[in-house]
Amino acid sequence: MKATGLFASVALLAFTVPAHAQDEEARVARVLKATPIIDGHNDWPETLREREGEGRWTIDLRRGLDRKPQPYNTDIERLRKGMVGGQFWSVYVSANLPGPEQVKETLEQIDFVHQLAARYPETFALARTADDVRRIQRSGRIASMIGVEGGGQIDGSLSVLRTYHDLGAGYLTLTHSLTIDWADSATDDPKHDGLTAFGEEVVRELNRLGMLVDLSHVSEATMRDALRVSKAPVIYSHSGARALDDHPRNVSDDVLKLVAANGGVVMVNYAPSYVSDAYRRWSADRGAERTRLNAPPFGGLYIGQPDKAKSALAQWEKDHPAPRVTLAQVADHIEHIAKVAGPDHVGIGSDFDGTGNELPDGLGDVATYPQLMAELMRRGWSDANIAKLAGGNILRVMEAAEKVAAAPGSTRTRK
Repeated sequence: MKATGLFASVALLAFTVPAHAQDEEARVARVLKATPIIDGHNDWPETLREREGEGRWTIDLRRGLDRKPQPYNTDIERLRKGMVGGQFWSVYVSANLPGPEQVKETLEQIDFVHQLAARYPETFALARTADDVRRIQRSGRIASMIGVEGGGQIDGSLSVLRTYHDLGAGYLTLTHSLTIDWADSATDDPKHDGLTAFGEEVVRELNRLGMLVDLSHVSEATMRDALRVSKAPVIYSHSGARALDDHPRNVSDDVLKLVAANGGVVMVNYAPSYVSDAYRRWSADRGAERTRLNAPPFGGLYIGQPDKAKSALAQWEKDHPAPRVTLAQVADHIEHIAKVAGPDHVGIGSDFDGTGNELPDGLGDVATYPQLMAELMRRGWSDANIAKLAGGNILRVMEAAEKVAAAPGSTRTRK
């Protein structure tokens, strides 16, 4: 009898734990079925262009891209597992290119997103509005939006901006990594103390068009200027909380309060340097060591000896292992933004396929969104707030921007 009783107790324990986990999984699935994930930033189109070249037009994107020599974070099979219902695809091009070349490559990237939807119409459909997104989600497909990731990509021309809009672009990131003629970047020397007069005109034109103003990558002065000028809610397509990681790409508490007053949303990035302050400092030290070892054209310990420099850097990394970055730390950023700005002002902007496969443990690809939602549920998040985070908040922002564009007086003489 004792053996039987013990067996029954063990069996009951074994049954109870999976049942609890199964219930949590069911809860996540229920919320995400009603409000699927809408991610503010994924670099899959640019990474396919970089790695596959012309082969990007024919490569099978349905499954198996995680098994490539350089694994991708994204393919259709894993998007489905991740319960993704909407995606802003970044059409990033290098900020170092001349302006006309940036325009050309941006048009090619936009065309690739269009072709992605054309090649897989059972999976993707292009979306411009919040209603488009909801309609496409009801059809069981993934709403595909376009984000232009850098103000340099308009080459100082509102006509180019309008052309991107006409081709389906949904947001413009005001800068990328470099300060441009009309806006300061977070990661370059400032020249304008924020936005110039033309930069403010760009924000007004985005409002008029119904495109979202994206403040990821810009300096804090640029953030403040844009928040002052914009009549529509802004977004941060892929940023974090500066209180947790003092990276200039992240958003300070003071600005988070301005975002809440504006009605905007900060979509949390997974890139380790923006998630973990320890990793950010380690990454800076690694960069300094790389420069010390091999820094053309100015010289370095192993200038002209790339194999020795690579070996020495590998030894440094072995002696100075990278700090661990985890799913829980991403959840910390989400919770901090929700605490300071409110749960109506936070979303997901993973930066998948844009981090060089450096990602937090537990968030290695687009199949993992449900695990992040489950972590927040374990922390006490309600289904309603999970739904806002997953997609509700960005849909609200899109609708608000559409209303601003449609308001009387929003149409003016184009320049």
